[in-house]
Amino acid sequence: MLHFINRVIPVIALALVSLHAVGAEELSLVVTAVGSTLQLPAVLIKPEGDGPFAAVVIAHDCSGLGPRLSGAPRRWAGELVQQGYVVLIPDSFTPRGFADGVCLIPGNETVSANGFARAGDAYAALTTLRKLPYVDGKRVGIMGGSHGGWTTLAAMFVPLDAGNPLAEAKRDGFAAAIALYPSCAPRYGAWSTSKSSNFGPVTGYSGAYQPIAPLLILSGEKDDWTPAEPCRQLAERSRAAGYPVEIKIYPNAHHAFDSNAPVRYDARRNNNSSSSGRGATTGGNPAAWEDTKKEVAAFFAQHLKR
Repeated sequence: MLHFINRVIPVIALALVSLHAVGAEELSLVVTAVGSTLQLPAVLIKPEGDGPFAAVVIAHDCSGLGPRLSGAPRRWAGELVQQGYVVLIPDSFTPRGFADGVCLIPGNETVSANGFARAGDAYAALTTLRKLPYVDGKRVGIMGGSHGGWTTLAAMFVPLDAGNPLAEAKRDGFAAAIALYPSCAPRYGAWSTSKSSNFGPVTGYSGAYQPIAPLLILSGEKDDWTPAEPCRQLAERSRAAGYPVEIKIYPNAHHAFDSNAPVRYDARRNNNSSSSGRGATTGGNPAAWEDTKKEVAAFFAQHLKR
């Protein structure tokens, strides 16, 4: 069931752009995660007009949507709503007890909120959007950065096991996906990687990532949190197997290159790519941000606005 928990209100500003001038509206609602009874608060932003509109689910990063939020989901929402998309942003962390995010918490303590669990949240959001009279349910995409990129890849792979809780949902799933600086190291269906230890770089690759729809990956060359190389391998092997996967790697760009925050290293960050399991660098790259906006606009226009 779709629950609205407040009336429609004007959006004064989303990140760096004001949507009030273009008549965008925001409302809060609650969605139920696929495969559970967990209730997730979500923010929906709608362009002016009756539609039907294409739509995008935005999966937030490891900072969540609470007091430590990065601002990236809202920043991207601002871009997309101005391009005529309805945007829905579910909060995966607060209902699971991680209101402050999971960036500093070891992964074995946050399994209930990992990318695979959150893929169910993404499909809850998709179901919600398809119930709205102003959304074209066949033209819904997903995007996310970092932890949200992991969620995006988890939401898009073809399950090997017919008993997978999302197998049925994925048969009529998202029409396109964009993963920004995701982790390409986990096992996603037929794709897997190997390491010499629990922490540190990926050392081996096997199989091919099989997406349910076209996928674009955008990574940073200098990313030490979710390195670009596994994603390059994933994309190349997937394309060689005939799947619609594209990748662009930005030179001199770190993790969170679409941020407007300065580049900085934080030794507290949980990082499976580091031999110590800790420490990662994040920060914006203006040139990468400008190009990413163009890539995102062009990719979604190609696959969601035809």
